[in-house]
Amino acid sequence: MGKESPHSPTSRAGVVPHRWTRVEQPDAEAVVAAYETVIAGGGPAGLTGAYELAKHGRSCVVLEADSRLVGGISRTDEYKGFRFDIGGHRFFSKSQEINDLWREILGDQFVTRSRLSRIYYDRKFFHYPLKPVDALRKLGPWRAARILLSYMRARIKPIQPEKSFEDWVVNRFGRTLFETFFKCYTEKVWGMSTSSISADWAAQRIKGLSLTKAVWSGLFGNAGKRRGEVIKTLIDEFQYPRLGPGQMWEAARDRIREFGGAVQLDRRVVKIEHDGSSVTAVVSRDQAGRTYRYTGKQFLSTLPVRDLIRSMDPPAPAEVIEAAESLKYRDFLSVVLIVDRPETFPDTWIYIHEPDVRVGRIQNFKNWSPDLVPDQSKTSLGLEYFCFEGDDLWTMSDADLIALGRREIDAIGLVSAADVVDGCVVRMPKAYPVYDDEYRQHLDVIRGWLSRLDNLELAGRNGMHKYNNQDHSMMTALLAARNILGLGQYDTWKVNTDAEYHEEAAADGAQAANVGRAVPQRLKSA
Repeated sequence: MGKESPHSPTSRAGVVPHRWTRVEQPDAEAVVAAYETVIAGGGPAGLTGAYELAKHGRSCVVLEADSRLVGGISRTDEYKGFRFDIGGHRFFSKSQEINDLWREILGDQFVTRSRLSRIYYDRKFFHYPLKPVDALRKLGPWRAARILLSYMRARIKPIQPEKSFEDWVVNRFGRTLFETFFKCYTEKVWGMSTSSISADWAAQRIKGLSLTKAVWSGLFGNAGKRRGEVIKTLIDEFQYPRLGPGQMWEAARDRIREFGGAVQLDRRVVKIEHDGSSVTAVVSRDQAGRTYRYTGKQFLSTLPVRDLIRSMDPPAPAEVIEAAESLKYRDFLSVVLIVDRPETFPDTWIYIHEPDVRVGRIQNFKNWSPDLVPDQSKTSLGLEYFCFEGDDLWTMSDADLIALGRREIDAIGLVSAADVVDGCVVRMPKAYPVYDDEYRQHLDVIRGWLSRLDNLELAGRNGMHKYNNQDHSMMTALLAARNILGLGQYDTWKVNTDAEYHEEAAADGAQAANVGRAVPQRLKSA
């Protein structure tokens, strides 16, 4: 039965009688009926849901496609003893319940990190968020004068109507500062022009920041801040697992098993059987081609919504399939370079605003935690490239990507290519759900049909097609698990960006549709 066999039945309430058929033939199917709840996906949402269920004595199994690691995009990978994130993951939440849950799972394995993340431009480091005195000094008197004149021009005669991301930022910072610090990086991340991204995204993503506020923050720090106000962009420190975020999810996996639940790796979900009103089984396949059919009473999906609909058997209606196929994603890959230097730069990560290189952000893993690096005479850097699955970056060989990373980090003057002694590549598909003009309508169609399945819950970033932070994904899973436990009737779509549950939603559903982090939307045609 693969890497883990179901536990024998116990006298705990709600446990489904143990039954399976063991098979050795690759084309045969094993039937597993040992779990009340079947969870698709072993990322933060899937594991949080399983933890909550198992802690309450309910049998559950998590099916994870990866054959080695749990944690999804929050996993920690390893290469020759060097541990690294798939992007950086700060452990900071306004939700005390989530903060307490992190501590409950991982105990004293956190380190407190000071936030230092700067912008790298023109071979200089600039504070992020921008500190105007610092920025103007480093840009030089001529460019500083142009920035101030540009800012005054924008305040006197702002762009009206304010339609695009570009319009929004220019109106608040001036065009010169926009072109220096906003345009290049935003276009790298999202693969679209800033003039085609809706201003709504800027209003949500950069809310609370303007040149005036940035000047105040740069001169006076947090003095004068409203009591209790915390702008996530500006937090000074955060918690981080000593061995990376994957340590959290590896610990959650182990705790789930201790409670009597199961986490099974190499189990890619390929089919979700239903009768039109309930899900009846989930079928997974391992890398050897063996299939496993899991029956249960309740089901929780954290699969990408598009994959969930593709897996339905019998198939969803044509309009639902069309809506699912219309959902889009931005993908991501990380080129990890091992550098033969004990130190490179002091930041945890830096934003690369150099327009002549394709790298968008660089993580300095040793500064997240020294324990991520086995040899303290070395440093490991993660060069992040934002791409679309199947484009030239995504399909480039690992060797060519490592060579590209070496050239680019040398070209911008951070590290000499000669100091790079090794490297590896990790690709992460569907890293960022994309909100285009019609995503909400597509999601409404999908949700309307899925609502007929009375024993299926959705949770997580890809499970709900929302650009969530980790804490938000966890809260949606906690509430989904509590629905299964009969502890309430929660609408997981009402969890807001701060991982707080709001009973009331806007009448037009806007709140429920936009509870995750804001993602750029293309301007609608006139």
